[in-house]
Amino acid sequence: MLGLMQDQPLLISGILEHARKWSPRQEVVSLTMEGGIHHQSFAQTAERSSQLAHALIRYGVKQGDRIGIIGLNTYRHLELWYAISGIGAIAHSINPRLSPEQIAYVIEDAGDTLLFVDLPFLKLVEALQGSLKTISDFIVMTDDAHMPGDLGFKATSYEALIEGHPARCDWPVLDEHTANAICHTSGTTGAPKGVRYSHRSNVLHALAASARDVLGIGSTDTVLPMVPMFHANGWGMPYACLAYGAGLVLPGGRLDGVSLYDVMQNEGVTLALGVPTICRALLEEIDKRGNPPSALKRMA
Repeated sequence: MLGLMQDQPLLISGILEHARKWSPRQEVVSLTMEGGIHHQSFAQTAERSSQLAHALIRYGVKQGDRIGIIGLNTYRHLELWYAISGIGAIAHSINPRLSPEQIAYVIEDAGDTLLFVDLPFLKLVEALQGSLKTISDFIVMTDDAHMPGDLGFKATSYEALIEGHPARCDWPVLDEHTANAICHTSGTTGAPKGVRYSHRSNVLHALAASARDVLGIGSTDTVLPMVPMFHANGWGMPYACLAYGAGLVLPGGRLDGVSLYDVMQNEGVTLALGVPTICRALLEEIDKRGNPPSALKRMA
């Protein structure tokens, strides 16, 4: 005999729709690749993720297809995670610090069919494109105004891709054990190995990481994950913040102490998470200025 209460699978699309309904005015703040700072609400994030989902379906992306991403922590990368997983495909965030040979290897190993690329990595992809046999199309994570004119391969801008598509999506009901993301190991003892995450594992991780005795994330927090989204699935913060209504600050590629301190101060960051090398740079900047950012409560 099965129970009847809470009879729904744990899905990434459930987090997105929860954020749209209960925290629509909370914000995602990004330091962008084009320069400047971008603000958008959780409601806008859900709308744009839905537009992207429709665009992917129109491209012919099916459940189980792998979509490659070579990008840094920005709002577009966040939208990719939700849209790709939401339609039952698999987001594959690739570490750009791997060697070019390893990057080509992990794309082939995952069987990626589309590749989304941030502006700083276009030269890398241009050099590799001849060996990326599984990739049918390239999408640059920018708008038409910032598309380089000297690209050595055919590509579409992200904003052109999603333009005109509906801002609502009827997300499919998937088995919660369905894979939703792949991260590859760093390959320190051989070729990088792909690790598959499931919808269930990511939802439970987001809930558990936010618990009081872990990180204690809530709706009055603003979280800055200084760890890249291609590393350990971004420690789940892009899921946890939308699940709990916490503000999310994405630093793009600006991980120096000055940039981190400034965005933490300006955006009221209460919790920052990062690896020791990045935290050390931030601590050195705090020492120079004499005080931590005014809203900061804790670092992990």
